[in-house]
Amino acid sequence: MQSHVAAHRKPRQRSLGGRTARTAFTLALAGVATATAFDGTGQAEPELTPAEVKAKVAKLYQEAEEATEKYNGVKERATAAEQRLKNLRDEAARKEEKLNSTRDALGSMAAAQYRDGGLDPAVQLALSDDPDRYLDGAAFAERAGARQSAAVARVHGQLRDIEQLRGAARVELTALRTRRAELQKQKETITGKLDAARRLLSRLTAAEQARIGESAGGGTGARASRGASGARTDLGKPGSGSADAPNSRAAAAVSYAYSKLGSPYVWGATGPNAFDCSGLVLAAYRSAGVSLPRTTYAQIGAGQRVSRSELLPGDLVFFYSGISHVGLYIGDGQMIHAPNPSAPVRVAPIDEMPFAGAARVV
Repeated sequence: MQSHVAAHRKPRQRSLGGRTARTAFTLALAGVATATAFDGTGQAEPELTPAEVKAKVAKLYQEAEEATEKYNGVKERATAAEQRLKNLRDEAARKEEKLNSTRDALGSMAAAQYRDGGLDPAVQLALSDDPDRYLDGAAFAERAGARQSAAVARVHGQLRDIEQLRGAARVELTALRTRRAELQKQKETITGKLDAARRLLSRLTAAEQARIGESAGGGTGARASRGASGARTDLGKPGSGSADAPNSRAAAAVSYAYSKLGSPYVWGATGPNAFDCSGLVLAAYRSAGVSLPRTTYAQIGAGQRVSRSELLPGDLVFFYSGISHVGLYIGDGQMIHAPNPSAPVRVAPIDEMPFAGAARVV
């Protein structure tokens, strides 16, 4: 009887324990990964070889540098807008001081008229605190005396000038706010790209990261940077190639660039202790008394265009189709440049990146 009952008894469900539970959990995770893969969230990053990491990091650095040059350009325009806004406000303040002086003079006239038994309507309007009444009541000035008429006309003109200045300042302030929003957008793009590169690099060993840093920065070992003692060797000799520079300014720029070998790359920096690519060449020529534009895409138009075969030390060499990277040519097919956050200012061959053009600062 017991065996018959057992034969028809509902099968007992097995508890999810031990190996079975682990298997179920693994399958559940796989289901989540499959489901989230369609919307781009929660998907585990695949294993990459060091070569694949290097390629992805190089692409991220290039994209970050493009955003950096856009940031530099917007920052330059924002700085100019801030200066224009300050100038407008300063001029408006000076106009208001003159207006107050004119109103004081009218006040003296008014006091005299009051003592004599009357106050001219035009003077009353000019002394009013309501600017609209100044502008609407200019016709009253014709009924005032010659002296009063001239004073009221001055108030009218000064108010008009002040209102124009304030209008221009409002336009400039709107433009400045737009620039600041653009700056924030580019900053977020840059930091996002750099954070992604750091995450990729963190998956490699220290030795693999060092090899990528060497190749990403161009050059190898002591040829490209300072040694442990700080001494430069081989192509790192200060001034090598300066004698072939087309002028003393170019030679001075090359000498400055050599003096900055080993300095860190920091996006948006123009020295004296850190640089981005366009910041380095800007600082190099600034040390020679030459003012260059801030961005790569403006710097390429700042001098005389030269072909690759005509390059001389001190020439600016540009890379990528978007003109997003620049270095300072030093001769023998080499340049000094600020590569990216993984490598300091160093010597590198100009053929390590897609050559886009060159310019000679004259």
